[in-house]
Amino acid sequence: MTDSAASETPAEPVFSMEPSEDTRQIRDWVHEFARDVIRPAAAEWDEREETPWPILQEAAKIGLYSLDFFANQWFEPSGIGIPVVYEELYWGDPGIGLALTGTTLAAVSVAANGTQDQLMEWVPEMFGTPDDIRLGAFCSSEPDAGSDVGAIRTRARYDEATDEWVLSGTKTWATNGGIADVHVVVASVEPELGTRGQASFVVPPRTAGLAQGQKFAKHGIRASHTAEVVLDEVRVPGRCLLGGKEKLDARLARAREGRSSGGQAAMKTFEASRPTVGAMAVGCARAAFEYARDYTGVRKQFGRPLAENQSVAFTLADMATRIDAARLLVWRAAWMGRTNKDFGNAEGSMSKLYASETATWVTQEAIRLLGGNGYTREYPVERWHRDAAIFTVFEGASEIQRLIIGRSVTGLPVR
Repeated sequence: MTDSAASETPAEPVFSMEPSEDTRQIRDWVHEFARDVIRPAAAEWDEREETPWPILQEAAKIGLYSLDFFANQWFEPSGIGIPVVYEELYWGDPGIGLALTGTTLAAVSVAANGTQDQLMEWVPEMFGTPDDIRLGAFCSSEPDAGSDVGAIRTRARYDEATDEWVLSGTKTWATNGGIADVHVVVASVEPELGTRGQASFVVPPRTAGLAQGQKFAKHGIRASHTAEVVLDEVRVPGRCLLGGKEKLDARLARAREGRSSGGQAAMKTFEASRPTVGAMAVGCARAAFEYARDYTGVRKQFGRPLAENQSVAFTLADMATRIDAARLLVWRAAWMGRTNKDFGNAEGSMSKLYASETATWVTQEAIRLLGGNGYTREYPVERWHRDAAIFTVFEGASEIQRLIIGRSVTGLPVR
């Protein structure tokens, strides 16, 4: 090899798994907020089972709860901006973390299904300002249609005389449902077409006919508001149909003819959000692991720290390994989504599946390592265990993720 050849600069940059300096600084900034503001308040808001408005106000004051912040992280070049931020927030507390990030699911739905004009009009309305905090809610699940989005019964009919859409139905399990300023609702326009006959609609603030139904008393993530949303002949302007009527009509026409109709409204949102759910689970799992590691490092039995026992050390080793593996799956999926790579093996579902099940296992093992203390509310691991349970349920239960992955890797219609 000649000297000139050896000194040539590679055509492509060297691959690196190290986050950029900007990402590291943001991670540390969010971690400080989680440590100093979220964690000290976590037990209180878990007990109160209310939206932690003071925490949202503190986050808004420093720019953490804002459209600009979340948008900058969504468009961070490597794709890992959002996973890094979510991991730190949910390390602080999953319930408060969801209160701070629940709005983004509605925003992602607008971004995935709407036009640029709709994005500019509605997403700012979901965040407001530090002096006027607002919320968004994404409404897809129904009492008889959770993972089976094809069974959605909420109807949307077009009133040509007024250029309005009329929505009727009941949504359930909606984060910020009923208290949000902007609701994004998935409804069926032509039920006989299944998911291909669905569309997403924005319901603006103070729209008549939308009301909160039952507010759920939950096992975990209790600082996040979850409720039913009842739509009783809710009328919204034609411009509130995400993507516009011309695009919808063309999609429905293709579906009627048996041709591919393109992406479906709810699933587009879920595909974009699965790695973020994985990041939430990683943060929760990391919190429990770190607490168990520190506890067993100082807690003595028979004159020596618990962590000197091989069985304890092996459990901690498995915890650390699974958390790192989950994080890497999340980062890969987020990078693939950001760079428009094909999810040929359902990598987004893989990240959500493995990270969520890691969180439930790690938090359970943390309780076991703390013994009786781990089972009491004086120690945070029992709360993290309750919180972790949701990650294997919402935005597609583990069974649904396995079904998606199974179809991808076999190429067969697994049922």
